[in-house]
Amino acid sequence: MATKLSGVILGTFPELRYEPTAKRIRATLGGNAVVDTLHAWLVWEPKRITPIYAVPEAELLAALTPPRDPAAVVPELGVRLSAGSPPSLDPRTGFGRHTTSGEQLDVVAGTTTAPGAAFRPDDPDLAGYVVLDFAAFQWREDDEEIIGHPRDPFHRVDIRASSLTVEVSLDGVTLAKTDGAQLLYETLLPVRYYIPPGDVRLDLMEESPKRTVCPYKGEARYWTYPGTEDGRNVAWSYDKSFRDAAQIHNLVSFFNERVDLTVDGILQARPVTPWSRPQDRRE
Repeated sequence: MATKLSGVILGTFPELRYEPTAKRIRATLGGNAVVDTLHAWLVWEPKRITPIYAVPEAELLAALTPPRDPAAVVPELGVRLSAGSPPSLDPRTGFGRHTTSGEQLDVVAGTTTAPGAAFRPDDPDLAGYVVLDFAAFQWREDDEEIIGHPRDPFHRVDIRASSLTVEVSLDGVTLAKTDGAQLLYETLLPVRYYIPPGDVRLDLMEESPKRTVCPYKGEARYWTYPGTEDGRNVAWSYDKSFRDAAQIHNLVSFFNERVDLTVDGILQARPVTPWSRPQDRRE
């Protein structure tokens, strides 16, 4: 019987998962080294979509101490990647929300303490390793800075040029039309259409203060189409910080989930993802 691989990947989300990485992983805190190792693992706690680093405790250059303060209550933000996929944790759910048993610890490097920034899992397969809060430290893979979260080795981004006619509209107003889009294919996510800014009605939109980071594509800035909730932060563009995403630098993409997207004259169905309108998400 044939196996659909995306089903295998989604089926592992309720489990504790790990994968060794050959990269040199370094972290600092307040300018002090925390770890420098060639033996890091990527770890996904149950229900987590994105990985974080686990490092050998014996290679830590900082101290682990019992928590100085009681652990704060970290809310669990639920999400589904697509209709029918298993419930998962939105990546915005803080590190302190652990879904496997273990011991939370403070990290002390020099005179700086990162409260609750380490977690020692009970699982015997992870014995000798501690998981570190990505947001608490500054990270490098080899000699390159890493932002957002570690890259998932099973997650891929491909970008392809297209001559298809792509049209974006909202509430009957055309916001973009092009035959020069770049199509971005990302594992388990819908196709994103990146459009040259000259083919986008940016004069009808307002630049937003919202900023996000993606470890695969860089930092994004957003635009809002005013007057409708669907139009809030509906379009974005990436800066030039990542060579891997050079084909989409400064191009504009829209959330397929909240606009009317027509490709070569065919209206596309709005996908159900974490970025859909709340009323469209099927939990």
